[in-house]
Amino acid sequence: MRLRTKIVLAITGMVVLMVTVFSFIYISQLLRQRLAAVYDDATQLIAQLAFSANNAIPDLSSTSVDTTSPEAMRAALGTYLQSDINLNNLMESMVGSWPFLYDAALVDYQGKALLHTNHNLVGKPAPQRPDFSQLRSAPFRQQLSVVLQSPTIYEVQLPLELNGTPFGSIRLGISTVFLRSEIRPRLRHALGFSIGAVLLSLVLAAGLSHIALSPLQRISERLDTMTAGQSPDLASDEDSGDEYGLVTLKIAHLGRQMQDVKEVFSALKGNLDQIMANLQDGLMLFTRDFRVVLVSASAEHFLGRPRSQMLGRSVHEVFSGTTPLGAFVLECFRQRRAVIQRELMNEGLRIQVSLDFIQEGSAQIGALLTIRDAESVRRIEDEIELSRRLAAIGRLTSGVAHEVKNPINAIVLHLENLRQKLPQLAPDATRHVDVIGSEIHRLDRVVQILVDFTRPVELRLEEADLRAVVAEVVMLAHPQAQSQNVQIESIPFPEEILVKIDVDLMKQALLNVVINGVQAMPQGGQLTVAAQYAGDEAVIAVRDHGTGIPADVRDKIFNLYFTTKKEGSGIGLAMTYRVLQMHHGTVDFESIECPDKEGQDKENHETSFFLRLPLLNPRPTVIASN
Repeated sequence: MRLRTKIVLAITGMVVLMVTVFSFIYISQLLRQRLAAVYDDATQLIAQLAFSANNAIPDLSSTSVDTTSPEAMRAALGTYLQSDINLNNLMESMVGSWPFLYDAALVDYQGKALLHTNHNLVGKPAPQRPDFSQLRSAPFRQQLSVVLQSPTIYEVQLPLELNGTPFGSIRLGISTVFLRSEIRPRLRHALGFSIGAVLLSLVLAAGLSHIALSPLQRISERLDTMTAGQSPDLASDEDSGDEYGLVTLKIAHLGRQMQDVKEVFSALKGNLDQIMANLQDGLMLFTRDFRVVLVSASAEHFLGRPRSQMLGRSVHEVFSGTTPLGAFVLECFRQRRAVIQRELMNEGLRIQVSLDFIQEGSAQIGALLTIRDAESVRRIEDEIELSRRLAAIGRLTSGVAHEVKNPINAIVLHLENLRQKLPQLAPDATRHVDVIGSEIHRLDRVVQILVDFTRPVELRLEEADLRAVVAEVVMLAHPQAQSQNVQIESIPFPEEILVKIDVDLMKQALLNVVINGVQAMPQGGQLTVAAQYAGDEAVIAVRDHGTGIPADVRDKIFNLYFTTKKEGSGIGLAMTYRVLQMHHGTVDFESIECPDKEGQDKENHETSFFLRLPLLNPRPTVIASN
C-alpha cells in the first residue's frame, strides 16, 4: 500500500472516529435531556391530577356511603370522580396538549379504571406498562433502540390516599412517538454531518498528503538521478533553509561519497576478478551464515558448477553429501573445524582441501575454503626440485669444466711436442700417441658441451608461426626416422600459432624430443607431431608407440647426463627442459600402456611429450583432431 493511501486512510479514520464519538455524545445527551424533561413534565401533570382528584372527593363520613364496604367505597369514588367536570376536562386537556401523553387514568387498588381518557376502559382493568423511570435510567444503547424501534407506551404513577388510606393511583401513559419525532431529525442531521465530514476529510487528507509527500517525490527523483550516475542540480536547494533543503543537501553529499566508494569498489572488484580468474587454486569465501559471496574460476572445475549457480547459495546447497569432497566440507562446517591441509580423492581427482574460519575478535564473520589439484602441486614441486638440481649441477659442472679445461689444453700442447719427438726416439709409439690424442679431443668436446650447457644464453627472440618450426623439425628428422622404419606424421592445424621464440633453440629442443621418440621404436612404427593452441598456451604434442618410460626413472629423465640408452649422452632432454624454461614454458610427458596394434605379445606403450609456450595473442581453447 502506498504511503499516500496510508495517510489518507489514517486521517479519514481519525475524522470518522472523532465524528462518531462527538455524535454519540451529542445524541446521548440530547436523548437523556429530553427524557428528563418529559419525566419532569409528567410529574407536574400527575401532581395536578392528584390535587383535582382529591378536591373532587368529599368527606364520605358525612354521606350515606358505607365506608366499611370496599365495593361501596369504590362505587362512590367512581361516581364522584366521573361526575367532576373539572377533573375530566383537565385530563382531556392534558392528553390533547402534551404530545408525549398517550392517555391518563385514575385506577383503584384492584387495578380497575375509575376514570380514563378512553371511556371504553372505565371499569375495566388498566393495561400493565413498564415504568418510565426505567427508560430514563437505561443505558444509551437501550434508549436509542426505543427510538429506532416501533413505539412503546410507558407510564408514570402516583398513589392516591383517602383519609391516610391508599385507595388507588393516577397513571399517565407516555408514548415514545415523541422521541422518534424529535430525535430522528437530529440523527439524520448528525448522519449528514458525519458523511460531509468524512468526505471533507478525504479531500483534505488527499491535499495534505500531496503537500506533505511532494518533497519526498522530489527527493526520490534526485536519488534516481544519483543512482544513474548523474550529479543533481542543487542550485535551487542551497538557498532553501527548510527541512527539505537540508535533507536534499545531505542526500547529495551522501550520493557523492557513495559514487566515490562505488568507483573504488568497481576498481577493486575488477582487480579481484582478474586475480581470481588467474588463480590455479579454487577459492570460495563464505559469510557468517555460510553463504557463498566469492568464487574463483578454478572452483568451477573442481565442483563442476558455474559460479552463477553458487553465488548467494548456502554451503548445503553448493556441496552434496554424496561426494567425498562434499561430505568432508559439510562435516567441517557442521563442527566449525578448521583444516590446514587435507588430501582426498574426489571423482578420480586427487585434491588438497584447506578450510579457515575468519574471526573478528571473538565473533566468526566468515570462512575461506581452498581447493587445489594435488597432482599439479606435486608436478610444480617436482619442477622446482628439478630446476634446483639443474642449477646445482650447473654451478658444479661450470667449476669442474673450468678446472678440467686448463689441464686438457696443457696436455694437448705437450702431446704435440711429444708427437714431434717420438718418430726419432720410438717409431712404434706413434700409434699410442694418436690414441691418446683422439681421446683427449673427445674429452675436450664433452667438456665444451658441458660449458655450453651451463653458460648463460642470450635469446634472439622473434615472432614465428609454430607450425613452420614443426615442419622444419619433421623434415630434419625424416632421414633418421626412415632409416629406422619410422613414419613421422605431422597433423595440420588450420590457424596461425604465433609465439615469440628463439627459433634455432626451439628447433633443437623439439628435435631432441622427436629423435628420442624415433629411437624409442627400434622395430619401427608411427610418430605423430601436432601443434595447436589451448587458451593462452601453444602446445606441441609428440606421440610415439615405443617401449615407453619406466615408472622408476620418470622423475630423472630431465636430469643432465641421465640416459637409459647405451650410446646416449643424457644432454638432449635436459637441454630441451632448459630451452623451454628460458621461454617461460614447460615440458611434461605421460606414458601409458596400451594394446599392441598388431596383436602381438610384446608390450607396447604410448608416450606423449607436451611442449607448452605462451601464445603471442591468447585465444579460445581449440583442440586439434588426431
